[in-house]
Amino acid sequence: MDGVLLDTESVSFECWKRAAFDFKIEGIESVYKKCVGMNLSDIKSLLSDYYGNKIDSEKFYAATGDYFHIIEKEKGLSLMPGVKSCLESLKSAGVTMAVASSTRSENVMRQLTNAGIISYFKTITTGDLVSHSKPDPEIYLLSASSLGVRPENCIAVEDSPNGVRSAHTAGMKCVMVPDQIQPTAEIKSLAWKVCASLTEIPPLVLQ
Repeated sequence: MDGVLLDTESVSFECWKRAAFDFKIEGIESVYKKCVGMNLSDIKSLLSDYYGNKIDSEKFYAATGDYFHIIEKEKGLSLMPGVKSCLESLKSAGVTMAVASSTRSENVMRQLTNAGIISYFKTITTGDLVSHSKPDPEIYLLSASSLGVRPENCIAVEDSPNGVRSAHTAGMKCVMVPDQIQPTAEIKSLAWKVCASLTEIPPLVLQ
């Protein structure tokens, strides 16, 4: 969802920068990039690894969430370019679609509903349903299971390195549409395709 369907990553990064200023810590950009695609428990663990007792990771993450809710309430969240046309094309062709997001269920359901696109998806698998977040393959394996299909018969669409690693390890073909983080040589080798926008997805899936 984040960075693929909804333009949340730029908002999240702004929230992390604000929280980092409040907590008087540096190097937040590199830490944030490592956290993209992770669920809450793994993010807190990584924050503790980086900053130790300099900050309370629980309070820091809560602060980023508070800032996010303020921005979401005041401005809303925008769809990423090409989302509607991509979803419509795939739906018209009879392609079954699911969401596998590391974000908590309540936020995923609210944001997809407010964006008007939740009805396109047969199942929604969220970060609070798994023990390990991306890059672990658990969420993609659970999502495939929820659809009753084998992972190798699925195509994942991702924007982050952690997401690409997760989908690849799960045995899926992964199309990367980069948002905040550009793919390294390693990530390009794991991705099936790298596309500039979602409008390139339907021809790949339907070929």
